[in-house]
Amino acid sequence: MLLLLLLSTFPLRGLVSVIKVKRENRGMAGGAAPPPKQDDQQPHPAKDQLPNVSYCITSPPPWPEAILLGFQHYLVMLGTTVLIPTTLVPQMGGGNEEKAKMIQTLLFVAGLNTLTQTLFGTRLPAVVGGSYTFVPTTISIILAGRYSDIVDPQEVKFERIMRGTQGALIVASTLQIVLGFSGLWRNITRFMSPLSAVPLVALTGYGLYEFGFPLVAKCVEIGLPQIIMLLIFSQYIPTLMKGKSQVYDRFAVLFSVVIVWIYAHLLTVAGAYKNASDKTQQSCRTDRAGIIGAAPWIRVPYPFQWGAPTFDAGEAFAMMAASFVALVESTGALIAVARYASATPMPHSVLSRGIGWQGVGILLSGIFGTGNGSSVSVENAGLLGLTRVGSRRVVQISAGFMIFFSILGKFGAVFASIPAPIVAGLYCLFFAYVGSAGLGFLQFCNLNSFRVKFILGFSIFMGLSIPQYFNEYTAIRSYGPVHTKARWWNDMVNVPFSSEAFVGGLLAMFLDVTLRQKDTATRKDRGMHWWDKYRSYKTDARSEEFYSLPFNLNKFFPSV
Repeated sequence: MLLLLLLSTFPLRGLVSVIKVKRENRGMAGGAAPPPKQDDQQPHPAKDQLPNVSYCITSPPPWPEAILLGFQHYLVMLGTTVLIPTTLVPQMGGGNEEKAKMIQTLLFVAGLNTLTQTLFGTRLPAVVGGSYTFVPTTISIILAGRYSDIVDPQEVKFERIMRGTQGALIVASTLQIVLGFSGLWRNITRFMSPLSAVPLVALTGYGLYEFGFPLVAKCVEIGLPQIIMLLIFSQYIPTLMKGKSQVYDRFAVLFSVVIVWIYAHLLTVAGAYKNASDKTQQSCRTDRAGIIGAAPWIRVPYPFQWGAPTFDAGEAFAMMAASFVALVESTGALIAVARYASATPMPHSVLSRGIGWQGVGILLSGIFGTGNGSSVSVENAGLLGLTRVGSRRVVQISAGFMIFFSILGKFGAVFASIPAPIVAGLYCLFFAYVGSAGLGFLQFCNLNSFRVKFILGFSIFMGLSIPQYFNEYTAIRSYGPVHTKARWWNDMVNVPFSSEAFVGGLLAMFLDVTLRQKDTATRKDRGMHWWDKYRSYKTDARSEEFYSLPFNLNKFFPSV
């Protein structure tokens, strides 16, 4: 009865409010945490410039550090520069002497092209060097019937094939020069959105997976330690030091390559490969490159050093197809470079200008006789992400190293003799960085849209599946799925469809353009509202800071 009397005089609603007040007071005194703020539950905000970059395009590091970083870029681009002549020269009928000269020429032209791209092209810190895209077309020229009946010494056959390759490259360079400087490529890329950029940039990196662990596995006892050492210096030591010093991650390539190279040399000297097969010795030994002894002490590459170029219409058309594929892949690589340099997205006119200068680079390749075309180095784009240094000056210093060591042949040959599995270990990280730069553009898209999901999933899957079929078919039968009597036509079809970035990037762009609806919601789902202010050079003030030409050349060559 007493309890009922108390409840009647003190209402139940009041009792509940008292209990709530007491619970809140206990929480304020150190009990349960307060409810989370609304901002804490929001996803990460989209950034048009990548944050946490130590040095962007216009902020160079101190000179000693810049020189070491430039030398690091030189070491990274050496991999492609050596692998391409190693593949081509024996098939062209050349020996170690021709291989050393071809490596020197590739290095010299890469230095010139990198300087022109950073000074007058996009002005991004992009290294422009040899490209694997041109290798199948060059091999097709090697196998042409007009060279099969040569019975003269090998040197004559090598020079004849090289002159034929020069003629094809000179003609093919006109494609990128016209598309770039006329502004046609600018008009095409205006249809690109962050949605279609994802497969293009991602597959520019991930599509080179065949040059990663498959090359490491050719000598896993030095390739795998290279990956492990690179991860330790670039990721684990900085994590343990909690960011107190950036020396280890910034110079991880130098530390890891020196350690593993010494380890590989000790294995060679100790006789670890005495009884191994020729293929294993070629991949693992540090004294089998054959270019140190063959390289001259001092030699300056000069135009038409192999003789006057020869021209064939079919070979020129085939090389044009390879040039167009390289154009698409370089577009993806340049977008990744701009991201890792903490620059704003390139205005379309700047990208078109860079493609024009890349065409000039292919013209120089044909004039000097590199045996291979030029494109933006994907591995050096990945190095920007590893070091977090996107300085233009660093890449220009690396171009100076390229030219210097191409002239002093013996010294350059020492670094060029690094075993291929060590280089492939570097590729595993750098190509992954470029691929993740492409995935980073997903932040501008609506991933809850079924249209976005379809375009992304289908273009990436087909971008991997179609080239896999073409490459597997070629590996088994020694010719591509398109196999007619016209070798040039075969190359014009097989080479583009063997490129992951080309297939996935163009398919994504086609689907994005043809399946869009002209409404604000679809435009926002594609991420176009983020890129609108970068469509023109003058709509964002930062474009002048990152992409303006030197020496007041913008007055004479204005960007639109």
